[in-house]
Amino acid sequence: MALTLAGLAADRPLGLRVLTGDDLLDRPIGWVHPTELTDPQAFLEGGELLLTTGLALDEESSPAYVRRLVDAGVAGLGFGVGLSHESVPRALVTTAAEVGLPVLEVPRETPFIAITRAVSRAVAADEYATTVRIGTAQQELTRTAVGKGGPAGVLRKLAKLVDGWVLLLDTAGAEGTGAAMSYADEVRDELKQLRSGTRVFALDGHEVVLQTLPTRARRALAVGTPEPLDTAGRHVVNTAVALLSLALEQDVKLTHAWRLLRTGVVDLLAAGRHELALGVMTTAWGDPPEPPWAVVALVGGPAQRRRLGDALEGDSSLFFAESGSAVLVIGRSGGDVPARALAAAATVGPMYAGLVDPVPLENFAVAAEQADLAARAAEADGKPLVTYAEHAARGLLSLIDPVVARIYGENLLAPLRRHDESGRGDLVESVRCWLEHHGHWDVAAARLGVHRHTLRNRIRKAAELLGRDLDSPGVRAELWVALQT
Repeated sequence: MALTLAGLAADRPLGLRVLTGDDLLDRPIGWVHPTELTDPQAFLEGGELLLTTGLALDEESSPAYVRRLVDAGVAGLGFGVGLSHESVPRALVTTAAEVGLPVLEVPRETPFIAITRAVSRAVAADEYATTVRIGTAQQELTRTAVGKGGPAGVLRKLAKLVDGWVLLLDTAGAEGTGAAMSYADEVRDELKQLRSGTRVFALDGHEVVLQTLPTRARRALAVGTPEPLDTAGRHVVNTAVALLSLALEQDVKLTHAWRLLRTGVVDLLAAGRHELALGVMTTAWGDPPEPPWAVVALVGGPAQRRRLGDALEGDSSLFFAESGSAVLVIGRSGGDVPARALAAAATVGPMYAGLVDPVPLENFAVAAEQADLAARAAEADGKPLVTYAEHAARGLLSLIDPVVARIYGENLLAPLRRHDESGRGDLVESVRCWLEHHGHWDVAAARLGVHRHTLRNRIRKAAELLGRDLDSPGVRAELWVALQT
């Protein structure tokens, strides 16, 4: 800790006497500067203890001199008596008391060099303590980063070292210590104004240092402390930023490699190389689930698939892997695999699942395809889960890509829907009812609540707008498919 005016005044061998500023003696002394200049501002940086014997000062010039020292930001004034002045000029003391400048009287027998040495020793000790503190903190952070603690451990260690809270933000969310998570929204708002570098701001009585990390993904570290960080604290934060950047980049690469390995295992299973695939699974993740397997496919965006993998990592009884644009989850039959997969998916946003009944190992390739088809059907229908049995029960529609079928239906029926929007009839529903009743005019008209001649006119109008012969079985089949999408 830096030497303060109070600490210097308490050094009894120096014999200093406090004349003004008793309530300001907690000011740290940056250095000592003896001078007899009446305006030394050009030679000061601020924070110094200025020493003078007042050779050029008197009662008249002292007030202006004191004000110049205050403007220069000196910590205090040491006035040596017994040479040019038997006592400190009264005007100097009065003005110093008014403007808040601590004045220490230096007795004749105390040379200025003794004060300089005392301050120099304190500054050197403070710098040494700072260096030791920085070195110790860097070692602790490094051990944490390369040990089992990882990035989360670095955050906890940093919070302890600076006696504050720490928050790590990225595009997916935030991770923090102590009260940090309660400040996540405010810090994220500040981050929007920072492209790169460092930003310092006040938040709930804390000074917050927000610093971006030099990683490929946009990340930032926020450190909140009750008091501004000192030199050692800033060095510690910079060390944490460097270690977190390295750890997170390595973590990303390692995670990507593991996920590629999982995908490779699925490819081996689909290719029928079951023994090799099971061997890799056993070596990398432990004993795989016992066949027959329940297979679930979940579809969603890339970020959702990535976060789903993170959510499933802790469940050792399930095997998962990205396959195409889906995540396949495999588990033992009867192990409640669908519920656990859906529970994990619920934590990352909307995803759609397809389920296949338990299958033996040799049927894995077909099961994976079927689960994916069922998941696509769930996505098209907006359902959280569709089993392949439900999907297959849809008949011909189960063989058509849901997106393609929807676009086909919209294009084919567009002329009828435009007509209906004009309020001139209900052609779409009339065609649907007529096809449902196999072209029986009386039955379909009764179901619609219209006269059969009205229905005939509607069907004639529909054929005209579509430019197709509705007596053709092929055309009727196409219309029925379109109406189901």
